[in-house]
Amino acid sequence: MSSTSLGPSDAIDLPVRRIVYDGFITEGISLPRSEVAARLSLPETHVAAAFRRLAQAHVLVLQPESGEVLMANPFSSVPTAFRVTSGLMHWWGNCIWDALGILAMIAQDGAVVTSCPDCGEGVTLSISAGRLPHADGIVHFAVPAAHWWDDIVFT
Repeated sequence: MSSTSLGPSDAIDLPVRRIVYDGFITEGISLPRSEVAARLSLPETHVAAAFRRLAQAHVLVLQPESGEVLMANPFSSVPTAFRVTSGLMHWWGNCIWDALGILAMIAQDGAVVTSCPDCGEGVTLSISAGRLPHADGIVHFAVPAAHWWDDIVFT
């Protein structure tokens, strides 16, 4: 198979991926597998299999028990310490890097609300015209990037 042709699973995986991300971007939520299946007129079992393939490819992170989407980086389906807002919408980022990535992905101004892990002080980072003005503080990644996928939920 050439790199430009789609295999049988790709014909499902790409639309599933689009619907998952569209749910996060436009509705601010992780759509349940049943809703993704309904929007694509597919059996839920096919969507579940696509979720598993996308997780194996590090596109999605699934909840261990239900197999529903936990993360579609940079989005989290559950509240985290990194709340992202733009207009009336809000999302949860998995880490500061992902939270800032959400605003970059949607190409909109907004804010990331979090707290200092050292002192607990609230921190709001405002993005305007695609830029983060000078802010005091540092970002620390406790795990080297090469090892993020060793335990991506912890990272």
